[in-house]
Amino acid sequence: MNNSMPTEMPTEINIITLNCWGLKYLAKYRNERLLEIGKQLALADPVPHIIGLQECWTQQDYQAIRQKTKHILPFGKFYHSGIFGGGLAILSKWPIEESSMFRYPLNGRPTAFFRGDWFVGKGVACARIRFGSGLKDVVEVFTTHLHAPYETEPHDSYICHRTAQAWEIAKLMRGAAERGHLVLGLGDFNMVPQSLAHRLICTHTPLHDAWLVLHPDSSVGAAIQTAEKSRSRPVPTANFNLTENGATCDSVLNTWRWNKGQQKRLGPNKPAIEIPLETSDPKAKRLDYIFANNAVNSLDPSKGGWIIQKAKVGFVHRHPSLQCSLSDHFSVEATLVHSEALIHTSSKGEDNNAVYKGVYLKSPAASEVRLNDFASQLKIKPQEYLPVQIYDEILAMIHKYQERERFQRRFRLRNFVASFMVSIGCLIAVWWSPRNFVAFLLMLLSTLGLGFGVIDGLIGGLFVGSEIRALKEFEWEICNAREAAGGESYSLTEGVVDW
Repeated sequence: MNNSMPTEMPTEINIITLNCWGLKYLAKYRNERLLEIGKQLALADPVPHIIGLQECWTQQDYQAIRQKTKHILPFGKFYHSGIFGGGLAILSKWPIEESSMFRYPLNGRPTAFFRGDWFVGKGVACARIRFGSGLKDVVEVFTTHLHAPYETEPHDSYICHRTAQAWEIAKLMRGAAERGHLVLGLGDFNMVPQSLAHRLICTHTPLHDAWLVLHPDSSVGAAIQTAEKSRSRPVPTANFNLTENGATCDSVLNTWRWNKGQQKRLGPNKPAIEIPLETSDPKAKRLDYIFANNAVNSLDPSKGGWIIQKAKVGFVHRHPSLQCSLSDHFSVEATLVHSEALIHTSSKGEDNNAVYKGVYLKSPAASEVRLNDFASQLKIKPQEYLPVQIYDEILAMIHKYQERERFQRRFRLRNFVASFMVSIGCLIAVWWSPRNFVAFLLMLLSTLGLGFGVIDGLIGGLFVGSEIRALKEFEWEICNAREAAGGESYSLTEGVVDW
């Protein structure tokens, strides 16, 4: 990495986060799509300064994107994690002074090999980027891809994993903010607004959800989901979901959400299929986020801080020849502007103190004019806590999952012992086998049974033990937060974690 010091302090920072859907061997047209993603990133308006990528699994795809963007984003880092890689990358206009990869302690199960979350070693890609010569002219970027939901909350069997992961990245971002740095949290968080994981991040960090700041009345999930249904809103159109709800996943505009019959109609030399923006869009939801803090100096607030000025959903266009969407997710793009720049420069002749009085922004989806109170973003966010019952809900979830894991441990260790006994029995039976093919079958049964038993023993004895220990740490930290929230002292027994 080039350690050249930036010569000018930026007045704005343009950010993009995108899940590229670059699954090796599984994602269709992967090479063509990611190459086009690189081209479109280079053509993005405004020119991006920091980009966080998810599901960019291979060096080949990463280098293809780097090749197309290196003239505007000369610095970058591809992060290595897990057995097959974490799929995370960060690109930057400014030098990356330091980087690290933090793996989540709770991250799926090796037995769910058909899902792959455990094998890719999901975690947080961290980069410390210097954009100025001052001591605090640093932005700490955290890019992540939380565990996928395979069922609907609260019946999602992985909700404990995703909640714990949200807690871990919240701790990392809070620590960076306490160092006085600008902090960005980017990624596919696999959570809808106001879900448990979302509330943990918004409450336990001084960061703001960029979309929610500018669109406070946006949806809390897909129109078909219970939480959104309870708001009694009409089913949104595709355009409304893009411009007001910030939907990045499951949109009717995304070709990878079409049925196979519709997808077969796409491709080179085939007539284009256009979906009207006024089409009903009941399944679209927001899973991708940009979180940012204001980085106001608590000792000298007069120096101002960073304001979320704009946010939009991007990468809704398709591949020019294949006609498919560039990814199964759309991007989220935001612009942060420093308050001093807003005060001292005014392209429309407003009062220099307009930033403190509130600046009117035109809604992109409606004729109404919305008051965006920038001054509220500059307030130093005090330490906040969720209601005590929310922490009780998390603790109940942890206890339920602990019971599941203890059952899994007992079950798998018993399988190991049983398979070992069966294997020994088969080997003994070989001595009295009347025919060779019977002896072969007994040996095969012994070998396969012992093999599966050993795998079960390793999972039950090692992996499940690791999960139980991670759950105990998560439980302890939530109990501390519960006490800090002003609740009664929660009785937490250390318990015994068997080997």
